[in-house]
Amino acid sequence: MSVLTTADSSPTAAVDLGPAAALSCRECGERFPLSPIFACASCFGPLEIAYDLPSGDPEGLRRRIEAGPKSIWRYAPLLPVPADVASKPNLNPGFTPLVKADRLAAELGVTGPLYVKDDSGNPTHSFKDRVVAQALEAARAFGFTTLSCSSTGNLAGAVGAAAARAGLRSCVFIPHDLEQGKVVMAAVYGGQVVAIEGSYDDVNRFCSELIGDPLGEGWGFVNVNLRPYYAEGSKTLAFEICEQLGWQLPDQLVIPIASGSQLTKIDKGLKELIATGLVEEKPYRIFGAQAEGCSPVSQAFRAGHDVVRPVKPNTIAKSLAIGNPADGPYVLDIARRTGGAVADVTDEEIVSAIKLLARTEGIFTETAGGVTLGVARKLLAEGTLDPSLTTVVVNTGDGLKTLDAVAADTGPTATIRPTLDSFREAGLE
Repeated sequence: MSVLTTADSSPTAAVDLGPAAALSCRECGERFPLSPIFACASCFGPLEIAYDLPSGDPEGLRRRIEAGPKSIWRYAPLLPVPADVASKPNLNPGFTPLVKADRLAAELGVTGPLYVKDDSGNPTHSFKDRVVAQALEAARAFGFTTLSCSSTGNLAGAVGAAAARAGLRSCVFIPHDLEQGKVVMAAVYGGQVVAIEGSYDDVNRFCSELIGDPLGEGWGFVNVNLRPYYAEGSKTLAFEICEQLGWQLPDQLVIPIASGSQLTKIDKGLKELIATGLVEEKPYRIFGAQAEGCSPVSQAFRAGHDVVRPVKPNTIAKSLAIGNPADGPYVLDIARRTGGAVADVTDEEIVSAIKLLARTEGIFTETAGGVTLGVARKLLAEGTLDPSLTTVVVNTGDGLKTLDAVAADTGPTATIRPTLDSFREAGLE
């Protein structure tokens, strides 16, 4: 550990977060000590983690990672966590399957390798377990006693579960019209679940106010005052994909956009793998996916704008229904820098993609995954995605969380009497 100093050179007590060295402003580059802050004091730009990453021995680092636990903690040398993180009570998410999707590829006319990074197997069945695990370690380091969040659903469940395992209190805030399955999953862990009348953006504003009030003292909001640490969990998707590809970069990735943080941190993870020598540098393209009913980043990309104008969400993909995505401008930069794109699909196309993935690969995705695959299918049809290249589509959650999306026309093929004649009459032989 080292003692970091603030901009005015006054010393600040150190915390042990492994290779994390400081917080750095994305806009002006000013650095701050590791602490529970998320905005630059000089320009109000967003803060992210700056590292002293391992260097000089990529083969040794690769062996160290491969010998590590079958979870995101195998990448502890590249994350803001103490070296003994795997020994602490946590949910140990990650190392989920990278599924070679040959039947899906044939259906889509893809000739190159097509993979689905299936994060539905995490402890609470979404990728949010990754980011919450990171935030939990920061909460411990800063002495927080309550774990909290504003959530469109999956995050609330992940926070509730992680807090229960760690022995912390939890209190999560959700929009009042969330899918019932996600509400139940958030509440079952015994923490407090508070529904707020309004959209996710209303919930997020409320949480920002609570942080500045004495009522919020001792609270770690994973996606607000702990956001720089929380967001780093998404890098582990990039680390796992490349390791599972034999320590190679994919050519193309299709990633869903809610706040946009996942996409930006996957890109950061890929760049860090290159910088440490764990993978050989080559071009890669990143594509963002949104639902048409909440597509501010897609609209800005099509119009050639650098500014993302907020929208009022209206889509079945509630986990992506963030009308004012904090990382929207950075998503635009990454899509353009890598030669990718940002596109959107209708609710009908989302449902169709959910059923396609289930039918071809046996993966039941929630609506966010339907958005991602739907956009991938659309971009392939347009010729924007190259069907001959190695492509990874990210599935962030389990379809059991959003049953209502497909329930209307999904059910028994037939209802028969318990006789062979009835079976024959139904034409099922």
